[in-house]
Amino acid sequence: MSLVVIGTVAFDAIETPFGKTDKIVGGAATFASLAASYSVKPVKIVSVVGDDFQQSDIAMLQQHGVDTEGLQVKQGEKSFFWAGKYANDLNSRDTLATELNVLATFDPIIPDSYQDCKYLMLGNLTPQIQRLVIQRLVNRPKLIVMDTMNFWMDTAMDDLLETIQMVDVLSINDEEARQLSGEYSLVKAARKILALGPKFLIIKKGEHGALLFHKKQVFFCPALPLEEVFDPTGAGDTFAGGFIGHVAATDDCSFENLKRAVIHGSAMASFCVEKFGTERLLNLTNEEIQEREKQFSDLVRVEEVLA
Repeated sequence: MSLVVIGTVAFDAIETPFGKTDKIVGGAATFASLAASYSVKPVKIVSVVGDDFQQSDIAMLQQHGVDTEGLQVKQGEKSFFWAGKYANDLNSRDTLATELNVLATFDPIIPDSYQDCKYLMLGNLTPQIQRLVIQRLVNRPKLIVMDTMNFWMDTAMDDLLETIQMVDVLSINDEEARQLSGEYSLVKAARKILALGPKFLIIKKGEHGALLFHKKQVFFCPALPLEEVFDPTGAGDTFAGGFIGHVAATDDCSFENLKRAVIHGSAMASFCVEKFGTERLLNLTNEEIQEREKQFSDLVRVEEVLA
């Protein structure tokens, strides 16, 4: 099933208690596309980079089944760059540098070969650009998943609300859900956010798992306790890519299947944090993914306990 992912393809420089990196490949669309590529191919990407982005990095995406026709390369300009430093608990971080570069003038161009898009992942970008992508598709996709962040709630709330009305699944973290809704209770927050337009809401709680809401139904997927967490930078985007990749591969938008998609997305995110950047996502096997999904399933299975 045709899957299109829009978002940043960028460079990151990361410092955690376990080490630090120079510039490495990152960005929402990068993590989401790599995660989705284990479920469905090709993953069609819409993004922009500068001429500092190596051809070998583009080849890396292509080797993973990512169609890069929609990846613009701007000559004489630099790619988006973010640098951050994580605290010891890895739950909080300080941004050390943000350089928009090519992202400041990004105009998302949808290639004709992408117009068969059935599943659309809107990675974190300005709500205006996210909305523009929807409007530039000739036919509305079967399912649109949108990720966003509190920055847009602070600076572009009206645009954000307009875009949220157009999507099927909104994916945000617990802090953002509380800010968007004005409610501390996540159940009350979910009710208010679903009233804004989406059919489904995912609330990510980091090391405490993720919640999926639909009408009056709620599903909770715990996080897998990991011995080592090196870098949480791309975890949310990897989750989103794994989620929509599973839905696209199964072509099933029911609540029951979206629950399975949350488990798959959580499994993919749990791999991502084990190494810096995209390193862990580049060489996974299907056996590893299935075993990790089984570990998640075991966390939520209670029949034996209640028997």
